[in-house]
Amino acid sequence: MGAVVDVQSVRKVFGSGLDGNPFTAVKDVTFTVAAGEVVCICGKTGCGKSTLVNMLLGIDPPSEGTIRIDGLSPSADFMKMRGKLAAVFQTDRLLPWRSVIDNAAIGLEVAGVAKEDRYAQARVWLTKVGLTGWEHAYPHQLSGGMRQRVAIARAFVTNPKVILLDEAFGHLDEVTAHKLRQDCMALINESQTAAIVVTHNITEALELGTRVLVLGKPARVISTHELVDIRKRPDWAIQRDRVRSDIFRNIDSESFG
Repeated sequence: MGAVVDVQSVRKVFGSGLDGNPFTAVKDVTFTVAAGEVVCICGKTGCGKSTLVNMLLGIDPPSEGTIRIDGLSPSADFMKMRGKLAAVFQTDRLLPWRSVIDNAAIGLEVAGVAKEDRYAQARVWLTKVGLTGWEHAYPHQLSGGMRQRVAIARAFVTNPKVILLDEAFGHLDEVTAHKLRQDCMALINESQTAAIVVTHNITEALELGTRVLVLGKPARVISTHELVDIRKRPDWAIQRDRVRSDIFRNIDSESFG
C-alpha cells in the first residue's frame, strides 16, 4: 500500500538561537505512513516534536528535505491541503460561542457544505464519539473528555486522508484518556485514515502505534519499533515491556542539557 504521508530527509534550521547562532531543531527525519497505519512519534520535551508538527501542518516549510501528504506539500500547497489533514491538539480549541454541532461541523462550513448536509454529517460523527443528545450544548457545559470528543468528531467529519494527534490525550486523567484512546483507535481503524500520534507518553505510544519512532535531539529518528507482529504474540505483555525498556534506554542515551 502506498504512503499517504512521505517525509524524506527533513531538516529545519532557524536563523538564530539563544546564542545568536543558527539553531537546528530538526536534523534528519524520514518516515512514511500508509492508510490505516498509526505512527507514534515520541521523545523528550525539547527534542523538536513541535517543530516537526508545524512542518506537517504547513505552518513552517522544511529547510531541507520534503514532506508530502497525499502527494501535496503542506507548506507550498497549503490551500490545496484543505480536508487532507485534520489535527487534534492537547487543548480542544472549541469556539465557546458555538454549539457542539456547530463546532463539529466547522470544517465542512469552511468548505462550503450546505448547513443541512454538514449537520447531518456532524451528527454521524458525534454519535460515533458518544455525544448523541449533546448536539446543542455549549463547550462550557461539557467535561474535558467530552470537549475532546467534539474535537475528534470535528477532525473526522471532513473525511481526512491523515489525522494528526498532537498530545491529544495528555491533559486528561488516565481513565478518561485510556477510553478516549480506544475510541479514537476504533475510528481510525474504521475509516482507515493514516494517523500520526505525537506524544511524550511512551505507554500511550505502545497502546496506539503500529510503529513507534523515537526522536533524539536535535530531532532525528534514533530507533524504530514495529509493533504489528509482536502485538499478535501470546507474550505481547512481555514484548511490550521489552520495547518500553528499549525506548527508555534510547531516549536516556541522548543529551538534553
